[in-house]
Amino acid sequence: MRPATVLLPAALAASSAAAQGVRILQTNDDGWAESYLREMHSSLLAAGHDALVSGPAENQSGTSSRDAEPEPRTEPCQFDSCAANSGPVGSNATDPRLNWVNSFPVTSLKFGFDTFAPQVWGPGAVPDLVVTGPNIGSNLWLQVPFSGTIGAAAESVKNHGVPALAFSGLTATHNRWDVSPVPLESTLYAQLATKLTNAVIASGTPYLPEGVFLSTNFPKVSSSRCSKVDDFKFVLTRINPFGFSGPDAPHCGGDTSLPTETEVVLNPTGCFVSVSVADASDKTTAPADKQAVVIEKLGDFFTCM
Repeated sequence: MRPATVLLPAALAASSAAAQGVRILQTNDDGWAESYLREMHSSLLAAGHDALVSGPAENQSGTSSRDAEPEPRTEPCQFDSCAANSGPVGSNATDPRLNWVNSFPVTSLKFGFDTFAPQVWGPGAVPDLVVTGPNIGSNLWLQVPFSGTIGAAAESVKNHGVPALAFSGLTATHNRWDVSPVPLESTLYAQLATKLTNAVIASGTPYLPEGVFLSTNFPKVSSSRCSKVDDFKFVLTRINPFGFSGPDAPHCGGDTSLPTETEVVLNPTGCFVSVSVADASDKTTAPADKQAVVIEKLGDFFTCM
């Protein structure tokens, strides 16, 4: 069934119009019933994408790339979103697009590929793109290797050959899926993530170079500042400080030293979103030749600082 029509902010509506709907597999490390993940799901559906969730049954933050066979639950899932003794995996009773796995984010993603995608999309069907998060809290520099949200994105690229986008938000609020009213940050992060997702899709296949994913961090939001999509500008960044790897691909007037995502996201003078091209093999900044492909595809999407 097609989702109901939803009125989108002008910037988001414009980007969705340029992006053809695709199959998107979602997961996170904060739990399948968290507001950030569910708002992202709604935003992707509203943009015309065929989105499917396969997330951990409960908060699995900081679990990196851990993977373990899911075990039967003896207690209810996060926020009482599934009953006790519900087994090792399950689905929402009224929506088969919403699924949980009693294990880690990487395991949840694997079940999305192997179990839930064929059930919803048909035998042999695979996603065109994987989207992880938005994570509750940032994933910057030294946080990156420990993040389950990042780990799942790397898993998709390395072991499934499907491009991935990982999203994280500095405003860290934990809310259940049906919180009312929906917090500003949940809605705004979902809209911003969908804007970038649409831009990547509109750039054409292959969406990203082989072996990389995009790691995106959103700054803090508030009702008085950085409160709507058009307030934000996306900046191409690197994960680790310059000197740990480099030089970067020429960008912004030929500069071969991109700003770090930390200095961009924490910049007090604007509402800047960092977008780093990440190497799926080690979760650090991707080589310059991979960055160059992303710049060629998405260069006009980025703002130079």
